[in-house]
Amino acid sequence: MKTDDLITALSRDAKHTGPSVHGRLALAVALGFASAFALMMATLGMRPDVTAASRNMLFDLKILLVATLAIAAVALVRAAARPEAALPKVVLLVPALILMFAIGHEVATQLPAALPRRLVGDKWAVCLVAIPLLGALPLAAILTAMSAAAPRNATLAGALSGLAAGAIAATFYGLHCTDDSPLFVATWYSLAIGMLAAAGAGIGRRVLAW
Repeated sequence: MKTDDLITALSRDAKHTGPSVHGRLALAVALGFASAFALMMATLGMRPDVTAASRNMLFDLKILLVATLAIAAVALVRAAARPEAALPKVVLLVPALILMFAIGHEVATQLPAALPRRLVGDKWAVCLVAIPLLGALPLAAILTAMSAAAPRNATLAGALSGLAAGAIAATFYGLHCTDDSPLFVATWYSLAIGMLAAAGAGIGRRVLAW
């Protein structure tokens, strides 16, 4: 093969490789959303007052927060799949601003004596179990897709995969959870998502290294 032909072939393969990896990630994320929703409905179900809750700003902020975090985390995973890509950390600004606004609203509108109770909520233990369980299949799907990629940092790529899986799980768990306090979400949802991120980092270090 001539040198020019070799370069042309390598360039053509490179063009095919990118979309293939990103296509696998898109499929994995779609499967993650579907599996988390199906498992939530089969085990926990929607909260009975979900229609009324949807007219409550705190419920809306809760779902908006975890949904935007899921979108941001997926964007980070997509970037982490390629060794030359820079992580678009700015995408985390949107969920961060939503959380800051929600907590500010909570503190401004609630009596100080009520805040500890709102932080603990009613289902913190369920939250710490349900989100990791709902996120297990999304994490497996995303890590499987990432195994065909070439992340520069396998541990970070795994952690971001866990972050995405956890945020996806939290989005659907939020439809069941009756604790809408931003303090509750910031504490217990974050811990539950962090558990998946830690699991993803540990698994990623072993299966995503190259």
